[in-house]
Amino acid sequence: MRGSGKYWLALFIVLGFAVTKTQAQSIWADVAVDRNSAYVGQPVEVTISVYTSTWFTEGLDLGNIKVNGAFTVYFRPVTTSFIKDGKTFAGVKQLYHVFPYTDQDITFPELDIEVESPPPGDFKGKKHTVKSQAKNIQVKPIPSKFSENEWLVASGMSVTEDWSGKTTQVKVGDVLERKISRTVANTVSELIPPISWDSVAKVSMYPSRSSVNNNKTKTAISASRTETMRYLFEKEGEVILPEMVFTWYNPYRNQLYKRTLKEVKIEVIPNPDLGVLASVRDSLNLQLEEQVTQEAEEEQPWRIFGMSPEKFAAVLVLAVLILIVLYRLLRKGILHWKQKRQAYLVSEEFYFHEFKKASKSNSNKTIAQKLYRWLDALELEEPSAEFFAKRFGSKALQSQVAKIEGNWSKGNQFSDLNFVEWVAAREKYLHRGVKVDSGWINP
Repeated sequence: MRGSGKYWLALFIVLGFAVTKTQAQSIWADVAVDRNSAYVGQPVEVTISVYTSTWFTEGLDLGNIKVNGAFTVYFRPVTTSFIKDGKTFAGVKQLYHVFPYTDQDITFPELDIEVESPPPGDFKGKKHTVKSQAKNIQVKPIPSKFSENEWLVASGMSVTEDWSGKTTQVKVGDVLERKISRTVANTVSELIPPISWDSVAKVSMYPSRSSVNNNKTKTAISASRTETMRYLFEKEGEVILPEMVFTWYNPYRNQLYKRTLKEVKIEVIPNPDLGVLASVRDSLNLQLEEQVTQEAEEEQPWRIFGMSPEKFAAVLVLAVLILIVLYRLLRKGILHWKQKRQAYLVSEEFYFHEFKKASKSNSNKTIAQKLYRWLDALELEEPSAEFFAKRFGSKALQSQVAKIEGNWSKGNQFSDLNFVEWVAAREKYLHRGVKVDSGWINP
């Protein structure tokens, strides 16, 4: 029976462990890419999937993921589920497009993903952190037959142009504004190259600031870039603005496409008012200088109080060091002042000052206390007013002290006190070179 009991107990433990194991929660993350190599500017779709054997009690928020050497665009979450060995697993997928902008290989980083999911048999979410693996992506350089300044990877492009005036009624000194807009599918605005404007004889050209924009839906992204050029016509005669060709490469079809704006011929007629040309030129040059200055300032790093972050950090560190030094000096100064103050409060000078203040009062008792407290602080063979006056005082002081001693019993012994004589006697005492121990008190 005993052996049988042990058998059933062991069997119960094994079965209990097996049930616990089958009910243990599983949470993991996967990362998949739609391609392992891409051209510069070609998007790579990255899917981050997180699965749980129960369900998620909160949505998954990975935020903005930075990939060195690439632009990253987040699209949307997608819920999913699958059944394995009769068990249902819930999942959430996060979709990103990664656009390499250099010909150096990039790495989609390893992530620590926080999720909330209840354990089996429970309904309350519990926080978990799962780690996803990194993904390396090979970046293929721009093919040698393509110009780096004109390289663009896209699945489609539309090009439009708009003129601010009529090209058929132009005279010397007139300015026409030409606006060219490109809308490109499956790329970001940062990857659309600027227009290379060809110079034109008899014409001065003044570019305006470009305007860029990204347009993202739940499933796709497109970008637009609009550039403006102002033409100042300086001489009469025929002016030909050459055709403009815009190209893009579709990697899915392995084919180069192009859109062309045809050349524009303009007949410039004379202008009897030639002074207007110089005035317009000066105005356009001034606008261009202001534009270049503004763009240069915007290209600099964000600034704090007019300083770059690096300079502000250096100034801040220096300011902190100065504050630390000032604090220590101030603390040392305050400590030194306190020590001097404490020494002064038990010094002969302090007690004499108290005696001097008391001499102006009508309290004989107070004057007597302050007088003899001061005399106690002096190094005298006999700490008495009579001895002090005899050793250091004038005849007048000695006479005062004699009256004090004589009037002691009457209670008005300090009525004829002349403090000038006491000051003179103290000066004589101090200049005799007698060392005064400010902390010494006659017992």
